[in-house]
Amino acid sequence: MAKKLTAEKEAKRLDGMYIIEREKRLKGYDIICGTDEAGRGPLAGPVYAAAVILPEELLIPGLNDSKKLSEQRREELFNVITEKAVAYSIASVDEKRIDEMNILNASLEAMNIAVGTLDIKPDFVLVDGNMTRGLCFPCEAVVKGDAKSASIAAASILAKVSRDRYMIKMAEEYPQYGFEKHKGYGTKAHSEAILKYGPCPIHRRSFLKKLLGDTL
Repeated sequence: MAKKLTAEKEAKRLDGMYIIEREKRLKGYDIICGTDEAGRGPLAGPVYAAAVILPEELLIPGLNDSKKLSEQRREELFNVITEKAVAYSIASVDEKRIDEMNILNASLEAMNIAVGTLDIKPDFVLVDGNMTRGLCFPCEAVVKGDAKSASIAAASILAKVSRDRYMIKMAEEYPQYGFEKHKGYGTKAHSEAILKYGPCPIHRRSFLKKLLGDTL
């Protein structure tokens, strides 16, 4: 009985993640897209964004905010989402551009690119967060949308997995920083490595001013 109730609760949760999409369809929008970013906080590497259009009412077991999932589960869901999505796109904006325009604008630029390169043009876009300034499509911000909207949750997973894969690849090129462990976030070990070896080409200089001060 407990397992049945748990399964019913999960099915209800997944069904509830389409409430926002249903509301938009009732307003006449047929093709709904979700978009989210990953990597606003790290000291190194690009910010990634993804845009996803899911089939109507597709229930993907375990779909949730990427931050609530294990790395293995995200990888599994990445494969399911890319296989079953009506359309998806993944984009990134590198650390040099982040330093030029700041991380917020770089995140919005990445989302613009992701949505703009979809094979199918969406009628409406659900954007995770509270900011839509500078976005070039009909959209609405959804605070904590990666836990409320299936489309945004799917985008959050694609963005997070793609960025993590990139940072693991960069760990091979710059092994002294341990990117495969922290993915560029400002852990104690990462900060100590920067102090010891100095920044590498993929570090965000604008993020290191507090750590390195005038030595940059």
